Amino acid sequence: MSQNNQTTGSVVTEFFIVGFPGLSPNYYNLMAAILLCIYVAVVTGNSLIVILFVIEHNLHKPMYLIMLSLSLSDMGFCTVALPKVISRYWFNDGYIAFYVCLLQRQLIHYFGTLNSLIMMIMALDRYLAVCYPLRYPVLMTNRTMKILIGLSWTTAFITPTISSMQTVKMPFCGPNLILHCFCDALSMNQLACADITKQNLISYGIAMFVLLAPFSFIIFSYVNILVSVLRIANAQGRLKALSTCTTQMTIIVIYYVPRFVVYTTSNIPNTKLNSSQKIALVMFYSLLPPLVNPFIYCIRIKEIRQFFLKWY
Repeated sequence: MSQNNQTTGSVVTEFFIVGFPGLSPNYYNLMAAILLCIYVAVVTGNSLIVILFVIEHNLHKPMYLIMLSLSLSDMGFCTVALPKVISRYWFNDGYIAFYVCLLQRQLIHYFGTLNSLIMMIMALDRYLAVCYPLRYPVLMTNRTMKILIGLSWTTAFITPTISSMQTVKMPFCGPNLILHCFCDALSMNQLACADITKQNLISYGIAMFVLLAPFSFIIFSYVNILVSVLRIANAQGRLKALSTCTTQMTIIVIYYVPRFVVYTTSNIPNTKLNSSQKIALVMFYSLLPPLVNPFIYCIRIKEIRQFFLKWY
């Protein structure tokens, strides 16, 4: 495929989504089928959470408002990220217009930021529930949770928009191959045909802020939760308190740790991952939580299990 056949003069007007570099064409249909199955599973599982919330009024509680918001965000991310790469592998239709690529990049980072904020709210909810159980019903009402979630959905636009405005200013006049499964900041920045050290630093700073600020609060919350749990004299009580948090802690580790690795190794000399390793890590932390979240919550949360048992 030509790197220049999608240019007008010397300005890139279209990019081509490469996906996994080096993947043999013999496996294109298999990769498309795998990604399609993941997408269908994510939409099905998270739609189930949304439907349950709508029809079961007993679930209209702060914790389930968080789950609802996370499910909507996960479906939004996968709907933005996966259809184009599936089309690329199934129909070799990987071309994407410059501003469509920019929009995809904006939404990819928007939903990533939103998920980070939702997980911070989730940590706050668990912190109040475990450390201040008697005051929890007063401190964390449905109204309070709706305000927090509404602020998250709104403010999550700020940092991706700042970064996208930097990208618009970059000149793109050379290769048009996006070495990724979707358009994101790192992949697009690498294609700029100018010195973009400043833009890279801005993108890196924004990414670290979006990750470190919520992650620091999450660590603070769970450290305090652990201390409070260890003070419980009853062993059964300790296990019950921990069981409410272990699932969330696992998802948080899966979500944050690989992200730190990708962003850090992309900006520290002599530590860069190769394209395939980076894409594999990004797809792992991007798709695994949306895929497993609804099934884990359906199994672990008592009210949801009771709902299914009632209908069974």
